[in-house]
Amino acid sequence: MSTQHPSWLTFAAAIFLVMWSTGYVATMFGLGFIEPIAFLALRFACVVAIMAVLFVILWPPLLRTRAEWGHLAIVGFLLQAMYLGMCYMSFSVGLLVGILALILAMQPIFVGLVTPRWASEAISWRQWVGLILGLIGAVVVITARSEVASPAPIGFVCAVLALIGISGGSLWEKRFGVSRHPVTANLVGFAAGLAGVLPFVIAFESMQISWAWQLIGSLVYMIIASSLIAIGLLLAMIRVGEVSKVSALFFLVPPLAAVSACLVLEEVMPSVGWLGMILADLGVFVATRNGSEPVSL
Repeated sequence: MSTQHPSWLTFAAAIFLVMWSTGYVATMFGLGFIEPIAFLALRFACVVAIMAVLFVILWPPLLRTRAEWGHLAIVGFLLQAMYLGMCYMSFSVGLLVGILALILAMQPIFVGLVTPRWASEAISWRQWVGLILGLIGAVVVITARSEVASPAPIGFVCAVLALIGISGGSLWEKRFGVSRHPVTANLVGFAAGLAGVLPFVIAFESMQISWAWQLIGSLVYMIIASSLIAIGLLLAMIRVGEVSKVSALFFLVPPLAAVSACLVLEEVMPSVGWLGMILADLGVFVATRNGSEPVSL
């Protein structure tokens, strides 16, 4: 049985993909002037400060119960501290970006396996075909651009924790998320993320910052595009759409990030990589089509 979704959902998906994918390139401009987790903590602190000012000015409606506050904080911790924090930690211990992206490309499959029992969404055979095609396409793109290396095992641990964070945050939002004012949602979510990454900054980094226009530009872009717009759209799409379909969009992130790197950083994309992009696009198209019959799992 197909479900009628609001018309803005298509545009939201396109905007989310562009801003989420280009965030990888934008981050690279800033990391030359600040340590990874310190960059993330500074980004979160800026968002919390902005939201706190807006909260005082607008005084938006508050959530009704302690449980709603708790669910909002859990989603914020999983998406901000655990997912992004572990991604940055994996960078700091030398895990290649390509290998990290390959592990994170498993997110739609992971969500697809858990969704039927966690979020009460049946996954159709068509969606499974799309998810598999998307995974194959993402693997082709990533392996076409990656070099073989043997990073420290802790890098793989951080990458798996990041995968659990983004998957868990998506599933938790789908099951327990409710409509709330974006100022309240961002304030609580990013405060939880900031509280989650600060111990890593204190424990592992020197907290030294070399201020430069590249760092400032990167920070501003990540605050506005990634932290406010992209995260907000992701949570909105999860609430009104099927979490398995929204998760399938993540197969397009590695290919789009590769295109951004080619255009901005002049990184070379091998010919076989373009084939992977086509497969990833096809997989998302198949997985997100309406009208497929669900299969009982």
